[in-house]
Amino acid sequence: MIVALDVSSVSEARALVEKLGDSASFFKIGMQLVFAGGLPLVDELRRVGKRVFLDMKLLDIDNTIEGAVKSIAKRGPLLTTIHAYPKAMRAAVKARPADGPGLLAVTVLTSMNDADLKNAGYASGAAALVKARAAEARSAGMDGVVCSPREAAAVREAVGPKMLIVTPGIRPAGSAGGDQKRIMGPAEAIRAGADYLVTGRPVIAAADPASVAESIVRDIERAL
Repeated sequence: MIVALDVSSVSEARALVEKLGDSASFFKIGMQLVFAGGLPLVDELRRVGKRVFLDMKLLDIDNTIEGAVKSIAKRGPLLTTIHAYPKAMRAAVKARPADGPGLLAVTVLTSMNDADLKNAGYASGAAALVKARAAEARSAGMDGVVCSPREAAAVREAVGPKMLIVTPGIRPAGSAGGDQKRIMGPAEAIRAGADYLVTGRPVIAAADPASVAESIVRDIERAL
């Protein structure tokens, strides 16, 4: 389980980490928190033995991607993200040091469905596009794929047993979907082939975040 620190300030993020205590050991830091001054939190979390997923969803010209990956590597996160465009992925793989971070290809955002993709100019639906981009990620030498849990089984078939599958859009029973359109419960996602489950609002918005986090971990354990 990776808890997404999708909050508006570093103080909120620190407070959530403290509330979670030993219930969570892996945290995602994304654009919202980075732009609120949260980049040094990568170092803070690592110093206390937590793992960090720096979710920056890079997409730019090759030279910029290479420079960004080298800079991210100096922070020491375990994972980071690149949009699954072949040139961007190849540039990221080229620039990544031997000791990481692990590079994840973002296939199709979990907030998008087939109609959204059509409006964006794509001819294929989410399932077909995710599978195609997963195959491209494997060819580019990426370490894993980010997809919705609904595509996890198809992605596992496309990339084989070694690549990581990271699934956002995780919603425990009774949780609101929000703006996420391709969602699934924790146990279902694990059974479908996911390695890591990213959960944000179900934990962040809970009166007792640690209790919700522990229930997700129990669901994972049962699925395994």
